[in-house]
Amino acid sequence: MQHVFIVGSKGIPGKYGGYETFLDRLTECHQYNRTIKYHVACKNAEDKEFEYHNARCFNVAVPNIGPAQAIYYDLAALRACCKYIKKHHIEHPVVYILACRIGYFARYFRWKIHMLGGKVYLNPDGHEWMRAKWSAPVRRYWKLSERIMTKFADLLICDSKNIESYIHETYDGKGIGASNPDTIYIAYGAETGKSQMESEDSCFVNWLKEKGLERKAYYLVVGRFVPENNYEVMIREFMKSKTGKDFAIITTANDKLLDCLEAKLHFKQDKRIKFVGTVYNQELLKKIRENAYGYFHGHEVGGTNPSLLEALGSTELNLLLDVGFNREVAEDAALYWTKEEGDLAHCINIAEEMDGKAIGEYGKRAKQRIADEYTWKAIADKYENLFIYGFR
Repeated sequence: MQHVFIVGSKGIPGKYGGYETFLDRLTECHQYNRTIKYHVACKNAEDKEFEYHNARCFNVAVPNIGPAQAIYYDLAALRACCKYIKKHHIEHPVVYILACRIGYFARYFRWKIHMLGGKVYLNPDGHEWMRAKWSAPVRRYWKLSERIMTKFADLLICDSKNIESYIHETYDGKGIGASNPDTIYIAYGAETGKSQMESEDSCFVNWLKEKGLERKAYYLVVGRFVPENNYEVMIREFMKSKTGKDFAIITTANDKLLDCLEAKLHFKQDKRIKFVGTVYNQELLKKIRENAYGYFHGHEVGGTNPSLLEALGSTELNLLLDVGFNREVAEDAALYWTKEEGDLAHCINIAEEMDGKAIGEYGKRAKQRIADEYTWKAIADKYENLFIYGFR
């Protein structure tokens, strides 16, 4: 049996985020696989272990120490992994670290895990050091941490071809003994199945009524309310467009950014712009996606983004920011816009003129992209081959 220890997510089940969804689906796909045993670190103050999808989940308590919590959590989880491996005499374990947070400690844990006969795999995530929410010193730390962890990982698993290219362009010749980092591309997953919620389900009908929305008469965006997801551009350009449809924004709370955008754009004067809160009921969220006229995606930081895959699997017409990550995923299954003044407004006006047949063709191509490249079963199979048979 191959033991795989996974560190860096908030944990499973019931946590929301890209890594959490990935682990939930990976362990679900492999829950009857007797050749792999997962051990998943979970951020929780309660000191206990439990089984989920046949994975051993172990809680790690983290003190409230601000932004350093993430680093503390990873270090504590790695110590717990090493202790368990040693105590149970586990041979050739794989320790898979999600995101580049532990910086200078990477060298020590690589040595420690190698002494235990194991290997260190790393998912470098997607340019955490570029996120505007971090102060300049924190961004410098994330970038330094990425450089160090790239050097001291045995293998980098990139969920985007663009991220894989960036790793080689930036760090080739900078590994141990001036080596190039070993990388492999394994994407993130999504599904194309329709929501199990009926169109007349009171949950969906009441949600639409409460938010003042109608089927196929709203554009949609789902994502964290942070500057690098370009809400300012999307709202500004939507206000300039000629559409009579609404713009439903499902996002997290960020009063500081909200007040800043209101001061710049005065979007509250446009009744089409509707911040509708968060939606954690996954079947309802899928139903909301299915009934949107179009979906906006403004993410420009990160690799293969979960919300984009979910949109391609559910919404027929997708309007995406024209960056490498998004084109890599959607190819010819979407419309693209830039941050230049007037470009997205023009794109929206084009979308308004499209007939049902043209929109349907985009929807078919989008679902085919997911079916061809991004199903969870295909992703899980690639991880199984990697964990059992190794790299190369």
